[in-house]
Amino acid sequence: MTFAALQPLADRAALYSVIRQDQLSSAADALGEHRWDADMTAGTLTFTANADPSRQLVTRALLIATIAPGPRSMLWAWAHPQGDPQGIAAQLRAYGEEHGIAELTSAEVPFPADASGDEDWIAAAAHTVGGVAVELTGRSPYYSAPVGGGTRAVFLLDAPLPQLTVADAMIVMPRMLASFSLPDARTAVWDLARLAGWTLTWTDEAFSGATVVDATGSATFSFDEHARISNVQSSLGGQR
Repeated sequence: MTFAALQPLADRAALYSVIRQDQLSSAADALGEHRWDADMTAGTLTFTANADPSRQLVTRALLIATIAPGPRSMLWAWAHPQGDPQGIAAQLRAYGEEHGIAELTSAEVPFPADASGDEDWIAAAAHTVGGVAVELTGRSPYYSAPVGGGTRAVFLLDAPLPQLTVADAMIVMPRMLASFSLPDARTAVWDLARLAGWTLTWTDEAFSGATVVDATGSATFSFDEHARISNVQSSLGGQR
């Protein structure tokens, strides 16, 4: 556990976030071996092929927060010297004000007392913050960038990625579900449809299943008695 008050928000967006992260990874991997460079003045994060520097994936990078081991704290971008007080991170602060979440309204959030604060913990915390940003802004993907001294910066990216479709999601869904567990799978499926702009219909009043639909096809998720995903069946190829 990283920031306990923020985790439920990240959990809601978990399925959508991980698929969008996979889309970003695939686009960057298409460059072959590559590096990334952040230009805070220009507000860009660029992936560049090592073998051919003319091959690039250029994204607009919106700073959300930095997480640092020295002060053992997270600093929101709206309070950061290189951040924008009225930028995208201000949407998270507004949500915190509306719902009484101090971790979203405090400029600097200390690590929990029992947190190790090591590299692995900070990386996990960055994913939590990225998931919260996706959930509350509807924008994705996010990127967790090591920026020196053990500190990580979390960005939301405006990347040249295609809109996520049901067909695209079903191609990667078995791999995604095998790679990590969803704390609240039923809510994660609902939020996947919301964030992707699909139509979702519950299969019954007990919410034991959900069907998602867009122009590329449909998929039905079944849930077991513990609200875990037990099966996914899809029908693709333009079916509405």
